Amino acid sequence: MYDIMENKNSFDAIIVGGSYSGLAAAMALGRALRNVLVIDSGKPCNKQTPHSHNFITQDGKTPKEIATVAKEQVLKYKTVKFHNGHATTGIKTNNGFEITALSGEVFTAKKLLFATGIKDLIPNIVGFSECWGISIIHCPYCHGYEVKNEKTGIFGNGEYGFEFSKLIHNWTKELTLYTNGKSTLTEEQTQKLKNHNIEIVESEIEKFEHNDGKIQNIVFKDGSKTTVKAIYSRPSFEQHCTIPTTLGCELTEHRHIQIDAFQKTSIHGIYACGDNVTFMRSVANAVAMGTLSGAMINREIIEEEF
Repeated sequence: MYDIMENKNSFDAIIVGGSYSGLAAAMALGRALRNVLVIDSGKPCNKQTPHSHNFITQDGKTPKEIATVAKEQVLKYKTVKFHNGHATTGIKTNNGFEITALSGEVFTAKKLLFATGIKDLIPNIVGFSECWGISIIHCPYCHGYEVKNEKTGIFGNGEYGFEFSKLIHNWTKELTLYTNGKSTLTEEQTQKLKNHNIEIVESEIEKFEHNDGKIQNIVFKDGSKTTVKAIYSRPSFEQHCTIPTTLGCELTEHRHIQIDAFQKTSIHGIYACGDNVTFMRSVANAVAMGTLSGAMINREIIEEEF
């Protein structure tokens, strides 16, 4: 098992996605003496995020720093290989699965793991994309401490806007909900926010003025503007990789890949982990799911071959 297979393009497992979750899975499988291929295009969704937090021993480091060290450590396991590129298609075979890369190379494996993340669908508002991950943020547990007690906005409406306002109120009392149009909150929700001094602004937003991604002002279509330190937003998303669904993997009602408690998808032999399966988008959570995925894949191979 430890020796490299005769077919250099054949593996025990292929991991599509080489960020934190994929790297953690690769380490678990490498330590289990499995021949593993990690296919990664080098485009993590948090590439603009200046610092990562709430990951013990790594608090405050840049995402790139963490990923670089992680990859160096994973590569110490000689049965783990990397392919720098993009996985384009996947098919089920008699012996497992086949993945074709953009380069045209074809790789086969007994098991597949998708750690491919999601693609945020950024609102078409000037300045949003430049601020995303820097001062327009999605997670208070990851970034809330750094903007605690600052003048903060919530970009949202309806049930989502209400629930997010309740959550962020824990980090700052200088909080405003920007609905970017007519509010769809219920009368009860509106009154609760007012009772907690959370203002509701319905004016439509024209742009976000910023300095290198650090938001300065919200400019409205009526010509007015207001200053904020940070804005919380959770844009819609889609799966970054469509191969799981083409292979038959089911999605949840929220468009995540459906998995069980052991990271298994609805298709036997295919696993998924990281942001593509959960709303809890954090480095620590991605690593935990990746480690579990690696162990479960190894266990499944053992059960099938012993």
